[in-house]
Amino acid sequence: AVRHPIYFGFMATVGVGLALLLYFILSNVGQLLGWIAAAMFIALGLDPIVRWLGRKGLPRPAGAVTVVLVLAALLAACIAVLIPTIVAQTAQIVANIPRYTTDFLNSAFFQSVDQQFQVRARIEEEVAKFLANSEAVTGIFGGVLGVGTAVVNGAFGALIVLVLTLYFLASLPALKVWAYRLAPRSRRQRVQVLAEEITDSVGGYVIGQACGALINAAVAFTAMGIAQVPFTALLTFVVALLAFIPLVGGMLAGLLVSLIALTVSWQAAVLFAIMYFAYLQIEAYFVSPRIMQRAVAVPGAVAVIAVIAGGSLVGVLGALMAIPAAAAVMLLLKEVFIARQDKN
Repeated sequence: AVRHPIYFGFMATVGVGLALLLYFILSNVGQLLGWIAAAMFIALGLDPIVRWLGRKGLPRPAGAVTVVLVLAALLAACIAVLIPTIVAQTAQIVANIPRYTTDFLNSAFFQSVDQQFQVRARIEEEVAKFLANSEAVTGIFGGVLGVGTAVVNGAFGALIVLVLTLYFLASLPALKVWAYRLAPRSRRQRVQVLAEEITDSVGGYVIGQACGALINAAVAFTAMGIAQVPFTALLTFVVALLAFIPLVGGMLAGLLVSLIALTVSWQAAVLFAIMYFAYLQIEAYFVSPRIMQRAVAVPGAVAVIAVIAGGSLVGVLGALMAIPAAAAVMLLLKEVFIARQDKN
């Protein structure tokens, strides 16, 4: 009886130490875990294509290599075509910033606001303070170096994700069999059925989201061409990226392009907004349901909460994975917890 408090204190200390060690490991390999999660997410999305090639007689390893190479070639082609245009248009935007600034400062709106709140004098004062601060000016160069480092890390991460995706695609059936063996034999078949349903829904979701993003970008490109919005290639690329974010991505893309269209005229902004946001309504009621018919349906409120939580915790990757994760949790609740409660 005397040893019990000592034993409890020792085990509690060991438990806290293990928890701190686990936290230290996870905090230092968080980026690697993100790469692994992204590769698995992409692999589950490409798995239906690999299986379709398998039904056509192509062995799975060859199908996985073919799909990954085609994906890499498409990405390389898009980068080779878009990057020069995007760089040129970005440089054009930077070069026109002084003109945009001058036009805004000379506009009637700013003049009226400046007369009431003396905004120009306040801006000039803050700029002078910033330029007088050597640490702030030095921080700009540090930020530039940080951007360069981020680009290198991003390229390295993309290569790792590509290699891991190839490995996961080639060995996905074996990985599933190994994972199913972790479940008790009496429940293994049930676990396999639920896991296959979850992975199929994730694959359908990823493919559907990619198709939706491409259609969204094509519509935005057409609308920008009709409304004569500048920097079409750059904005189309941004729209395609934002469209991958569930629920809010299309809305953010529309607002961003509409604001840029205001630099041309309010008529151009209104024309683009009417066409693009009208498509978003068509997408919500007709396009997405057909594209996402293989994915597990998630109620709107749950989807919004999941996207916000995923984006807050993990960023864009978390927002992308939030809806399939929520669908998996809902499926498990329905098939396990609710089914058990109905029996009692």
